[in-house]
Amino acid sequence: MRESMEFDVVIVGAGPAGLAAAIRLKQVNPELSVVVLEKGAEVGAHILSGAVVDPIGIDRLLPGWRDEADHPFKTKVTADHFLLLGPAGSVRLPNVLMPPLMNNHGNYIVSLGNVCRWLATKAEELGVEIYPGFAATEVLYNDQGAVIGVATGNMGIEKNGEPGPNYTRGMELLGKYVLIGEGVRGSLAKQLIAK
Repeated sequence: MRESMEFDVVIVGAGPAGLAAAIRLKQVNPELSVVVLEKGAEVGAHILSGAVVDPIGIDRLLPGWRDEADHPFKTKVTADHFLLLGPAGSVRLPNVLMPPLMNNHGNYIVSLGNVCRWLATKAEELGVEIYPGFAATEVLYNDQGAVIGVATGNMGIEKNGEPGPNYTRGMELLGKYVLIGEGVRGSLAKQLIAK
């Protein structure tokens, strides 16, 4: 039998989506118990390194962030250059020919790992529990087939696959709502899609 913990909302994945969801849930209802599981040893450990971000989402989620010194949005986009690459080199395409979506003025060049670490501090300030280093490995269902939570992987397994002296069975995290935000190659998402 596994140990279990109950929450209002269980979120798998401490990426931008999972953390933004956790923050918004606590803003809407501070009484909710919200937990975020992150397989990486720390928040941001499994995030792609860089991105160009439109700040509209952060403006809506955390108004006033621009007045804080510790935010990770430090480098504004100042110019866009579009190049057509070929065997003889490159040719710059005029920006006027590019669709409006390709205009990055007003956006920021960021490290997504830093953005996630910053969002994690904001989430924790609101009372979100974040557990890095715990990979959710199994989706839990009730008798009717509805998702009721996730289970973390067992720890202390020897190389031969047998339980070692430090073996600990994984834990069940049960939630009234379960949000899978583990990324594009997430194993739980694949399980859910298959079911």
